[in-house]
Order: sequence, then C-alpha cells, then structure tokens
Amino acid sequence: MTDSTLGTRTGRPLGVAVVGAGYWGPNLVRNFQASPHFRLRWLCDLDVDRAHRVLGAYSTVEATADYAAVLADPEVDAVAVATPAGTHLEVALAAVRAGKHVLVEKPLAATYSDGARLVAEAEDRGLVLMCDHTYCYTPAVSSIREMVRSGELGEIHFVDSVRINLGLVQKDIDVMWDLAPHDLSILDFILPETVEPVAVAAHGADPIGAGRACVAYLTLQLNTGAIAHVHVNWLSPTKVRTTMVGGAKRTLVWDDMNPAQRLAVFDRGVDLATPQEIGPNERREMMVSYRSGDMVAPALKEREALRAMVDEFAGAVTEGRAPLTDGRAGLRVLDILEAASRSLEFRGAVVGLRAGH
Repeated sequence: MTDSTLGTRTGRPLGVAVVGAGYWGPNLVRNFQASPHFRLRWLCDLDVDRAHRVLGAYSTVEATADYAAVLADPEVDAVAVATPAGTHLEVALAAVRAGKHVLVEKPLAATYSDGARLVAEAEDRGLVLMCDHTYCYTPAVSSIREMVRSGELGEIHFVDSVRINLGLVQKDIDVMWDLAPHDLSILDFILPETVEPVAVAAHGADPIGAGRACVAYLTLQLNTGAIAHVHVNWLSPTKVRTTMVGGAKRTLVWDDMNPAQRLAVFDRGVDLATPQEIGPNERREMMVSYRSGDMVAPALKEREALRAMVDEFAGAVTEGRAPLTDGRAGLRVLDILEAASRSLEFRGAVVGLRAGH
C-alpha cells in the first residue's frame, strides 16, 4: 500500500491537484472544491495567470506552473489531468510514479500503447487510474446501465447513437476522435460483462476540405451477433443527442436534448415464434409477430454528472477498488478508436479488436 493510500484511511479529505486550467480544468476545480471528500491543494498550468483567474482572487488554493512541486507535496493524494490528450501519458505517468492516484479526462491517452503503459504502471503500484468518462455518471446513463444489466430490456439486439451538431472543427483530431469517445464509453459502460464489441468498420467524409473527417459512421459487431452504430458529425445545423438500445423485451430511447423526458422505454418489438409453436403447413412469415405495448418514461434524479464522477473517484481511492470507468475501460475505447481509424484508411474495411484488456 502506498503512503498516499494510507493517508486516505484517516478520514481526512483527500488532497488533490488539478493539472490544466483550460476548457475542462475549471469544471474539475469547481467539483473538487464542492466535494467533502477532497481538498483542492493546487491548480497547475503553464499559464499561471490563467490558473489564478480560474481560482479567483480570494482562493487559498496554490496556482503554479511547477508540476514537480505539485508531485513533491506529500499532502497530494491524487492528481486530476485535464491537459491535451497528447500530454496525458507524460503528465499521468509522472503522477503515478510519484505515488499519486490519477484521474484522466477522455481519452485516456493519445494511443492504445500509451494507455496500456499507464494502466500497467498504476496496477503495478496499486494505484487508482480512472477515466473521466463523464456521460457514464449522468442519471440517464446510470439508469440505462441498470436496465440493460438487470435484463429488463432482454438480450440486446442493437444500439444506435447519434451525436451531431454544428461543431467546433478541431485542428489536431477528426470528428471520430472528438465526439465518438462519449458514445463508445457509454456503450462500454452499459453492456453486460459478457457482451463486447469484437470488430468495427468506419466510414467518414471531409466535404469541406478540413483535412480530416468531419462526418463519420462507426459500425461495431458485438460477440453476440448484435450490432452497435455511432454517427458523429460536426456539420449538422441541428444538435442531436440520442441513443436507442433495442432489446428482445423492450426498447429504450434516450434523448439528451429533451430534459422533460430524457428516457422512454417502449414495450414494443418483434417476436419470433419457435418452430415448435407453428404447424408444419404454416409459412415461415407466420413466425414473426409484432408486439405493441405501453411506453413508460422513468423518472430520473437530476444531479451533476461530474459531481457523481468525483464521488466515484473518492470511493475507489478510499475503498481500494477499481472505479466504474477505470483505466481498462479507457483502453477499450482507445482500441475501438484506433481500429476505426485503420478502417477509415482502408475505406470501411472491418477491423478486429484486441481480445481482452
């Protein structure tokens, strides 16, 4: 057990440092400061003035550009990394080697091999490595996971996700690496442990000449014979955030843009009679029947996903367990993204995924 882990057993709040004061860092700062489980000690950024602006004039939290000083602080139990993906390996690896538990914003790393190094180092040292797959901690996705894993929907037949908007065209990554990690992390989170993607095919287009795919479609084969599909798009004039999970018993629709009814569960579907249930002279078409039942809109408890994520990080550290979205979950997402990139290069060829992580 590390000294850092020992410190968490005393009941005191966990000392935490946030690295990166750009787009996502301020959200982490706000949630760590609001959590009774943590005491924010440092905000580290190469632009110290920016860090001071995020903290505010009266904050007692230290702002610094000296990452070595942060890691040398024995009161820091954990580090939250909110820097560009290309720096995740360097920043997170230094924290792990300093004996700190680590939270990394998505994606876990810029490549699968980098992510695998991080996972191996953290496991060797008995430290928590967690991915900030924020959507997994929304009330809607928590509810979907529960329904899927309890068998309420029945065996999963298909998953279909759409994440499109008139988006910010990124300079360094394509639309797939920008938006699909959300949907892929959600898919990884909700599927039963015995169900997993085994291959992916991706198609993309760059109709505006941005130099990278601005529209992409990913099709994932699951080991059960089911299918999952993800559509991501920077060029849509309307913003759509929907996911449909179709099961043998029920089908669920999540519309994240409809706060009045985010989830709807339909007791409607297609039933296939077994051969024993039909006479020898009946046509095969008679084996298919359509079921039409009620629609239910489950009530959801509203809470901020980031707050739930921060609580899960604290729980994993203090209880010495793997978080729900651990480093291996981040690796599985990277595996799909890298395979999808290879598929894009070969015009939609089906690319197999690594077996086990």
